[in-house]
Amino acid sequence: MDTLVGSRFVIVMLEIVWLYGGVNGAYMKYNTAAGVVEGKLNVHLVPHSHDDVGWLKTIDQYYVGSNNSIQGACVENVLDSVIKALVRDPNRKFVFAEMAFFQRWWLEQSPETQEQVKTLVNAGQFEFINGGWCMHDEATTHYIDMIDQTTLGHGLIKSQFNKVPRVGWQIDPFGHSAVQAYLLGAEVGFDSMHFARIDYQDRANRKNDKSLEVIWHGSKTFGSSSQIFTNAFPIHYSPPEGFDFEVSNDFEPVQDNTLLYDYNVEKRVNDFISAAMTQANVTRTNHIMWTMGDDFQYQYAESWFKEMDKFIHYVNKDGRVNALYSTPSIYVDAKNTENVSWPLKTDDYFPYADSKDAYWTGYFTSRPALKRYVRMLSGYYLAARQLEFVVGRSSSGPSTYGLGDALGIAQHHDAVSGTAKQHTTNDYEKRLAVGASEAEAAVNNALSCLVSKKPGGQCSSPALNFSQCQLLNISFCPATEEDIPDGKSLVVVAYNSLGWNRTDIIRIPVTDSNFVVHDSSGNTIEVQFIDLDEVTINLRNFYVKAYLGLSPQQVPKYWLIFQVSLPPLGWNTYFISRAATEGESKTSVLSTLSNPQNDTIEVGPGDLKMLFSSTSGQLVRISNSKTGADVPVQQSYLYYASSIGDTDDSQASGAYIFRPDGARPTIVSREVPLKVVRGPLVDEVHQQFSSWIYQVTRLYKDKEQADVEFTIGPIPTDDGVGKEVITQMTANMATEKTFYTDSNGRDFIKRVRDYRPDWSLTVTQPVAGNYYPINLGIFTTDNKTEFSVLVDRAAGGASIKDGQIELMLHRRILKDDSRGVGEPLDEMVCISNSTCKGLTVRGHYYIGINKPGLGARWRRTTGQEVYSPLVLAFAHEKMEDWTASHVTIATAMDSSYSLPQNVALITLQELDDESALLRLAHLYEPGEDAEYSTLAEVELKKMFAGRTIKEVKEMSLSANQEKSEMKQMTWKVEGEVAAEPTPLRGGPVSVLDLVVELGPMEIRTFLLKF
Repeated sequence: MDTLVGSRFVIVMLEIVWLYGGVNGAYMKYNTAAGVVEGKLNVHLVPHSHDDVGWLKTIDQYYVGSNNSIQGACVENVLDSVIKALVRDPNRKFVFAEMAFFQRWWLEQSPETQEQVKTLVNAGQFEFINGGWCMHDEATTHYIDMIDQTTLGHGLIKSQFNKVPRVGWQIDPFGHSAVQAYLLGAEVGFDSMHFARIDYQDRANRKNDKSLEVIWHGSKTFGSSSQIFTNAFPIHYSPPEGFDFEVSNDFEPVQDNTLLYDYNVEKRVNDFISAAMTQANVTRTNHIMWTMGDDFQYQYAESWFKEMDKFIHYVNKDGRVNALYSTPSIYVDAKNTENVSWPLKTDDYFPYADSKDAYWTGYFTSRPALKRYVRMLSGYYLAARQLEFVVGRSSSGPSTYGLGDALGIAQHHDAVSGTAKQHTTNDYEKRLAVGASEAEAAVNNALSCLVSKKPGGQCSSPALNFSQCQLLNISFCPATEEDIPDGKSLVVVAYNSLGWNRTDIIRIPVTDSNFVVHDSSGNTIEVQFIDLDEVTINLRNFYVKAYLGLSPQQVPKYWLIFQVSLPPLGWNTYFISRAATEGESKTSVLSTLSNPQNDTIEVGPGDLKMLFSSTSGQLVRISNSKTGADVPVQQSYLYYASSIGDTDDSQASGAYIFRPDGARPTIVSREVPLKVVRGPLVDEVHQQFSSWIYQVTRLYKDKEQADVEFTIGPIPTDDGVGKEVITQMTANMATEKTFYTDSNGRDFIKRVRDYRPDWSLTVTQPVAGNYYPINLGIFTTDNKTEFSVLVDRAAGGASIKDGQIELMLHRRILKDDSRGVGEPLDEMVCISNSTCKGLTVRGHYYIGINKPGLGARWRRTTGQEVYSPLVLAFAHEKMEDWTASHVTIATAMDSSYSLPQNVALITLQELDDESALLRLAHLYEPGEDAEYSTLAEVELKKMFAGRTIKEVKEMSLSANQEKSEMKQMTWKVEGEVAAEPTPLRGGPVSVLDLVVELGPMEIRTFLLKF
C-alpha cells in the first residue's frame, strides 16, 4: 500500500513538473519578457522602495545605514543593489521617488555607473516617479513649498536624464488634498496619482462598487481641464500577503529545483492567481497593480527580482492570468486604452481614519514650533531668492541653496507633519537653521549691494555690516538693544517681497523710550512705546540660553512701534535716533494703561472694535464700522484630555492620531485677568488665562483684523494627563453645520459637520472626525456675518457647533499612538541638558469679520502679508551720511508699477544658466470677489524695468517641460456630468507687449532670458 501511495505521489509530481517545468539543478533563463495581453487579467508588478526622508532615523542615517538598532535601513544599499539587479535582465523594472536620497547617491557614483544608470533610465527599466525632493505631506504643507520641493527634484531629473516624471506617487501621506490632485498633479504634467491611505469607511465603500480608481477633479475652478486618474490601493503600498520578498523577511520562495525537496511551483502559482483574483474583484478592467515593495526594501534587490522572475515565468506558463514587470506609467496607459468610464471624485480625501477611533487629525497640529519655523523660513526663502535675482547670484559666497534643500527635506510627510522621532526632528531643525544662516548672509549681501548702488553703478565693497533678528518674536534683537554710538542712528532697512505697495507695523525691542524715528525723507514719524511684559521676558531669558547658549546682560524695557510704507518688491529705510530735546520726542507716545469704568471695555483705535467684559475679562463682541459687520463673539482656551485607550479600544492619542478622552473639552479659565494698553497706533489687550496660557490681542489703527498672539506652555502634565489645547471662538451665528477650510493655502473647500460627500458616514469620533487641516484659514458664514480666522502655521481646526470655530494650537501627550514612531509627543527644551521644560509655543492667529460673501479680499490679502512678513536688516550709521551715500527707498520694478491686488509673485529665482524662473499666482477663485475674481494682467516690461527680456518660455508648474509640450490623457467619466463653464485662463504671452494674463486660481510659470 505504501509503495502504491508513493508511486502515485511520484506520478503526480512528474505531471506537475511536466506542466510547469523546473531547473533540474542547472542554470535556467526565466522568460520575463511578458507585456500586456488582451483578454487576460494582467497583473502589473511594480517594484518600488518607500524611502522616508527621515522618520525613525535622520535622512543621512537612512542613506548610509547607520543607527540600525532603531531600524535596519540603508538607501545607499537599495540603489547599489537595484542597479546591479536591473542590469542582469533588461525586462526588470524599478521606480524611485525621493530625489533627496538619489542626489546623495548620484554624486558618489563613477562616470561608468552614471552612464549605466542613464542607459537603464532611457530603456524604461529605472523610472523616476513623483520626483520631488521628498514625498511631501499634503495636510500641513503650503502650496508654494510643495511647488518648490517638487521643482528642486524635477530639475535634477531633467538636468541629468532629460526626463519628465509622469506619475504622482503619494503612497504614504495621511490623507490627500485637492491641491495635490490638480496643482501638484495635472499642472506638473502627471497622468496619474497613486496612494494607499484613505479613510477605512471610504475604502470599504469603494471596494464594494469598484471605485478605488477614479477621475479626480481637484479644482472647482478648472474641473476636467485639470483632472487626473487616481488609484487608491486596495490595502496598502506593500504586496499582497505572502509576496513580500525582502531578504530578511519570512516568505515562501518559489522552489523549482526538481532535485531538491519541497518543489512548490504549482502551489505558489495558485497562491499568485488566488491573490490576483481577489484584487480583480475590487478593480475595474483587466489590469491590477501589485506594489512590490515597502519601507526601505530592496536592500538586497536580487531577493525580490529572483522571485518575481520565477512568478512571471511560471504564472504565464500556467496561462490563467498574465504577470509582467511594469510601472505605474505602463499600468495607467493600459487602463486608459480600455476606454471605460470611471467614477468622478471632487474635493479631497480628508480626514483620514484607519479604524473607528483612529482619526489621523492630531498631526495637523503636532510640533507647532517646527510647523511655524518651516512656514517662517518658507516666506523668507521666497524673499531671499528675489533679492538674489535682483543683484545677481554670486558664483561664490553664501546662497539660498542650502535653505531650499533643507525646506525641501522638511516638507516630507514625517517632517513638517510633526510625526518623526525627536532626534530626527532636531535634525530637520538643524538643517533649517544652517540653511537660514547662509540665506541670511546672502540677504545681507544683496541688501548691502542694493542700498549702496547708484543707478548704473556696481555694488559697493566692502559690504555693509547688516544684521537680522530671527528671535524677534521673543524680543531678542541685539542690534536694536545695543547702545547707539554717539551721533549715529540705528538704520532699519525693511524689504517687502510682495508685489504691492504695503503699509505695515515694525515692532522692535529697545532699552528706553528716549528715541525718535525718521523716515527716508527725514520726516519724524509717530511712534508708540509699550512695556515689555513679564511673560515675554521670561521666554526670552530661557530660550535665548537654550537656543544660543547666551545669557543676555540686559533686558529691553519697551517695544518700539512705528508704521512703515514700502514699495512693491522694494525697500525703505528708517532711522532710529536718540531724542536730542524734549520737544523732539513729542511724536513718541508711551502707551497708557486704562482702568475700566464700565461693565464693558471697548478697544481699537481704528474701524475694528472689540468689546471685553470688565468682570470676566472675556471677549464679548466684535464690530467693524467699515464693513458694517457686528457680531457677539466669545473666545476662550480649552483643552481635550488625550485618550490613553479604553476597554473598548486601546487606541491612544499621539503624534498622528487625535483621540480626545470624551467629546467635551475642559475650559482653562472662566474669569481672566485683563490689562488694556492704549496708544495711537495700536491697542493691546493682555489676558492671563492661566500660568501657562497668555494672550495679547492687538488692534492696529489701519488694519482690518485682530492680531491675536498666544503663548502656550509648558503644558502641565503633573496630573498624568496629556492635553491638546484649543482656542475656541463662539459667535452668535446660524451656520447650519457648514464651514470652509483652505487646501494647502489655496482653494477653500466646503465642510459639513458629520458628513462626507462620497459616502454615508458612520460617526465614531464626533470631534476628531470633524477636524481638517488649515494652512491659510477657516471661516464660517450665515445671512448676516462672515467670520474668518487666519493662521501663521499649519494647524488643525473645526466647527464642532454652529457659529463656533476652534483651532488646535499645541499638544503634549504622554503615550504613543502605535503608528510606528514609538515615542510620545512630549517635546522638551533644555539648557545644557540640565534644566528642561515642556515646549512653550508662541504664535498668532488673525480674526476678521465681514458681511456675507465679502471676506475673501481680507483673507487673500492678509494671508499674503502673513506668509511674507517684512525682511528687516539693521546697521549703525549717521543718518546724514547714510542718506547722502545710499539708496534709501526703491523698487526692483518700474517705480510707477505694482502687481494687481489679485496676483502674487510666488517665485522669482535666478537659475544656474542665469535665466530666471518666474511664477505668478492669481489669488482668487471664481465668484469669490466681484472685482478681483477676474482676469488679471501683469506687465513684464514694467516688472523687470531696466532689463531687456529676450525670451519668454511658458513652462509646466515644476518648470521641467514647455507648457506647449504637455499632453493630457482623455478619460470617460461615469454618469451624467453637469456641464461646466470653460475656465478662464490667460492667453499666450506676446513677445511684443510681454503681458501675462491670469484667470482666477491660475498659476503660470515662465523661464525668462535677459
